[in-house]
Amino acid sequence: MENLHDHRKIYAKSQLIESEIKQNPLEQFRDWFLEASEDPAVSEANAMALSTMEEDGCPRTRMVLLKAYTHEGFIFYTNYNSKKGKAIERDHKACLHFFWPSLERQVIIKADLEKVAENLSDGYFHSRPKGSQLGAAVSPQSQVVPGREFLEEKLQQLEKEYENKEVPRPVNWGGYIAKPYEIEFWQGRPNRLHDRIVYQLVDLDWKISRLAP
Repeated sequence: MENLHDHRKIYAKSQLIESEIKQNPLEQFRDWFLEASEDPAVSEANAMALSTMEEDGCPRTRMVLLKAYTHEGFIFYTNYNSKKGKAIERDHKACLHFFWPSLERQVIIKADLEKVAENLSDGYFHSRPKGSQLGAAVSPQSQVVPGREFLEEKLQQLEKEYENKEVPRPVNWGGYIAKPYEIEFWQGRPNRLHDRIVYQLVDLDWKISRLAP
C-alpha cells in the first residue's frame, strides 16, 4: 500500500466572504469562470464532471464540456442515447462539478435538466469542426462495439458520403440545459477551514448560507 498521508498543500490564495459575493449564484459563477478562463494554469475552464444516477442505484461521473451558461442555467451537448442521456431521461437530475486547482476553487451544482430547443442544437452542431460532426454521427455512444476498426470504417464511409455535403445533426444528439436549484462555491483556506457558500432556490429566490468545511 502506498502511503499518501503526506500529500498535502496549504490553501491560501483567496477567500469567499458574504460581504463580497453576488446575490445571484449565476453572477457569482460568471465571475469565477472568467477568472478561471484567464488563468494560464487552467487548460479547460469549461471542463466539468457530470454525475447521474444509474439504474442500479450507483452514481456515474464523467467529464463533459460546458458550452454556454445563461441566467437560466448551464448548457452542454451529448448523445441522448448514451448512459448519461438515458439517466437524465429517467429522472431529469444531475450534479455538475467544476474544479480549478490553481485557483483552489470548486463549484458544485445540483440541477434539473431538460433538452434545449432543436434550433440551438442544430446551431451548435454545425458550428463544430466537420470531423467532430462525423464523429457524433458515427458513434453509438455507450453501446458495445466489436472494435475500434468498426468505428474507423464507419467514419471513412461517412467521410465519403458527406465529402461535399452538410452533415445532418443526428436526431439522437443535442443539448441539455441544467437549471440549478442549489449551487455551492468552495474556496480553499488555510488549516482546512475552507469557505463554503451555498445558494438554494426557495420560492423563486436564492437563499444564501455558509457551510462548515
